[in-house]
Amino acid sequence: MPFANFKVPEKTLTPEQKKEIVIRTTELYVEIYGERARNNTMVLIEEVADGGWGISGNVLTLAMLGEATPTDTIDV
Repeated sequence: MPFANFKVPEKTLTPEQKKEIVIRTTELYVEIYGERARNNTMVLIEEVADGGWGISGNVLTLAMLGEATPTDTIDV
């Protein structure tokens, strides 16, 4: 079963953006493996709490990155 796991800072994606990730990821697997992959592709989008991730030994926050938080955070 094809599986993709996306980890993103929490509240940085709208429900529509999450849906788009699921659709496009599924389509990518279908393009690579053929139509047989469509019904078995699993896409997981995990939201990581602010400050719960980092790079190069530095903890990052949305404030540090100047990221805007989408106003629509209701899950699809």
